Amino acid sequence: MNYVNAWILGLAAVLFGMTALNAQDNGLANRDEYQYNIKRTSESINVDGVLSEAVWQQAQTTTDFYYILPIDNKKVELADQTRVMMTYDDRNIYVAAICYGESPYLVTSLKRDGNTFWDGDTFMVSFDPGNERTNGYAFATNAAGVQFDTELAGNLGTRSGGNSGGFRSAWNNKWRSETTVNGDHYIIEIAIPFKTLRYGTSKTWGVQFNRGNAQTNSFQAWTPVPRQFYGPDLGYNGSLIWDEVPKKAKSNIALIPYMLTSTSKDIEAGSPTDNNIDVGVDAKIAVTSSLNLDVTINPDFSQVDVDRQVTNLTNVNIRFPEQRIFFVENSDIFSDFGIPPMRPFFSRKIGLRDDGSSIPILYGARLTGNLNKDTRIGLMNLQTKSVEDEPGNNYSALAFNRRVLGRSVVKGFFHNRIGYSDGSFVGDDYNRKVGLEFDYRSPNGYNRFGAAYSLSYSDGVRNKNGYYHALAQLGNQDFRFYINFSGIGENYSDDVGFIQQQNQYDAVADEVIKIGYDHVFSSLSYTLFPESEAVNRHVFSMLNIGDMERSQNQIFNYEVALGYEIALANTSSISVGFSPVYRRLLYPFTFTDNPLPADEYRWTEFEVEYQSDVRKALSYTIGGGIGGFYGGDRKNISAEVNYRRQPWGNFGFTFEANELSFDEDFGNSTLLLIGPRLEFNFNRDLFWTTFFQYNTQSDNFNVNSRIQWRFQPLSDLFLVYTDNYAIELWGPKNRTLVLKINYWLNI
Repeated sequence: MNYVNAWILGLAAVLFGMTALNAQDNGLANRDEYQYNIKRTSESINVDGVLSEAVWQQAQTTTDFYYILPIDNKKVELADQTRVMMTYDDRNIYVAAICYGESPYLVTSLKRDGNTFWDGDTFMVSFDPGNERTNGYAFATNAAGVQFDTELAGNLGTRSGGNSGGFRSAWNNKWRSETTVNGDHYIIEIAIPFKTLRYGTSKTWGVQFNRGNAQTNSFQAWTPVPRQFYGPDLGYNGSLIWDEVPKKAKSNIALIPYMLTSTSKDIEAGSPTDNNIDVGVDAKIAVTSSLNLDVTINPDFSQVDVDRQVTNLTNVNIRFPEQRIFFVENSDIFSDFGIPPMRPFFSRKIGLRDDGSSIPILYGARLTGNLNKDTRIGLMNLQTKSVEDEPGNNYSALAFNRRVLGRSVVKGFFHNRIGYSDGSFVGDDYNRKVGLEFDYRSPNGYNRFGAAYSLSYSDGVRNKNGYYHALAQLGNQDFRFYINFSGIGENYSDDVGFIQQQNQYDAVADEVIKIGYDHVFSSLSYTLFPESEAVNRHVFSMLNIGDMERSQNQIFNYEVALGYEIALANTSSISVGFSPVYRRLLYPFTFTDNPLPADEYRWTEFEVEYQSDVRKALSYTIGGGIGGFYGGDRKNISAEVNYRRQPWGNFGFTFEANELSFDEDFGNSTLLLIGPRLEFNFNRDLFWTTFFQYNTQSDNFNVNSRIQWRFQPLSDLFLVYTDNYAIELWGPKNRTLVLKINYWLNI
């Protein structure tokens, strides 16, 4: 493509030569050198954080952890070491950890899976039951016994970029943990039921232990992990060697019924109050020890947190993450195709509109997991209900992943959406997609190469219906280079996908036009790790982004972003950025009172941001920018302030203001986004969270208040109140009150 700079290819060649020297598989060396021999116990273990059972004095003990951050070339100081022991019985894997270090220990929240969990003092154990380095599970807790669990994909990415959603913390399951604090150390005791894991018949699993120490702002691992990778990276695990192959868990079925009652009022439409009662059920059934069947009948997703609103100063949609439980387990089998701005499958398109409102799903079923050590599959079918403004649809998806060459994967998919009306399928209302992708990763995770091709078919559409991408990633501990090329035809459908630039909005004609386009993205970063005790790292980076519309063969987006960040040992950081920008509006678009014409625009931007020490009770991030904007000017300031009362309260406030100035033909506008948040943690089972979101761009003031009582593990009662008001002409829009109870029952 003619807007890819020649210097990129030269740098790629240089970096390839450098990284070729680093091709050895350090991860396999870890598995040979770091081995934990786990033995069965007949002793009854009380998970209380005391370690009074005799087995803990008899089990193998690991210690001598290594730093990952801020450095990765030395063992952890003796005063901050961690000791870990493991055992198991017929039902559970038991893990005990003694974490040494100065108290008091930092606990950021009592809420499970909280966003700030990793800012505090934490311990994590992670497993790769297939020992294949492509999928795993992690279980973490902190000094107050708060739980955090997540699925792990083989593509966690690197700290300098490239994270592709390998942490799936929306995944939840039942397990137990307790903690006791004892002066210069705290003790963690964990019981993980075999029922929570999907595993085969291997006698050797991958395993890793990680520790976060807030006092020293360090992250640690049992086995050496290069600092550019995340601690539970599956490529650097040690070996968990069983004294006998773990048996399949018996009766591995979970039923999760719910009942919901709600009352809502659409005040703008003047409609009468709508009172509703709903019941439904989800089921999780272990077909084999490594294959899981998820079934849902009349599911409800009202417990999902409200989307955090953002100011959108682009002419394309923002993608919000998937949080719904039914879609989470092994979700990467379906969703990890394509590149971030072009995803052939995006489950949020099913059962949710762009504004977040729901479309009823009558039923759904998903079969996911491992057929064998190297092959993972996913099968899914869902049926949505016909509503007044939305016809019913049936969605099917098939995907497979085949591991080759160590950590590399060959994967393919087939998607089908077909209309459903009056009890039958609509023959000419369909979209089908098929695709194949190869993703090579070097054994040590430093280098990556990939390619993909996909076709989309709808009634009468057989041309301009392709998608492709090719990518390369090269690097070492200091350098990282990444580049991808991708493209899509105007008839490639995103019915169950997310293609960021494909749908262009014409503000004058008030219509959406689909385009075909080609895209390039490249990034180059260099990280300097000084010997200074005050500074952790300096990061220098450069990004190139370009898009070319196919029918007119014209560039409509090109940007170069130069950046610098300094990260300090006290967790604070400063970053600055400078960007020359080129935009061609293909169609008129409105940011203020009148649409800007379809034309070429060039400008530059400068931004700066400071983040304070996140360990402090009062922490904040403040930033701002100045520059041009589509022929006018833009000034921006943003701030986020958080105050923590350990551990029962978190109080936050976000503020963003964008002042857009154009000439008199197009007007001026100041866009405000203000978002206070109040979170009260009465204990580890009772929470009250309230959002206020004042957004002038969407002319909406939103109040969302939710009480959650976890009366049993993963069984909850929710009381949720939502209220929306218009801002410009102040007045209520709609309000809803929901009471819901769900119960997790293991059979």
